[in-house]
Amino acid sequence: MSKSATFDTVASLAGQEIGVSDWVEITQDRINQFADATGDHQWIHVNVEMAKQMMPGGKTIAHGYLTLSLIPFLTGGMLRIEGVTRGINYGSNKVRFTNMVPVGSKLRARQKLLSAEPKGGGLQLTNEVTIEIEGQERPACVAETITIIYK
Repeated sequence: MSKSATFDTVASLAGQEIGVSDWVEITQDRINQFADATGDHQWIHVNVEMAKQMMPGGKTIAHGYLTLSLIPFLTGGMLRIEGVTRGINYGSNKVRFTNMVPVGSKLRARQKLLSAEPKGGGLQLTNEVTIEIEGQERPACVAETITIIYK
């Protein structure tokens, strides 16, 4: 389910939960592709046999930055804002990786709009995004992300 607003009304959603994504499974193939793309081939991510022996739960774990990189994919359809010509990722105020993501886990995003303020001819949207792990109380990641949208 998604919420809708216009460029001029989106600020009225500040303080509200925007939505919750569908679950996505973290496969070893996805982890390996991320390792290849970033050059981060640390064994805890890519060496299945070593992880069986040395990791809690006996599984490889996803890179924290892989989890973070899923935010645009997971939150992409949550908030539809009419009258926007473009949007840019402006950055993050805070990112915390609060739990490991073992291969085979399912993740979803929960997004809350914290604020919408004028910035450089556009609107700066600050969101709190919590990446949840199915069956776990503690999330994988909590990030405060910033996007600027323009009319």
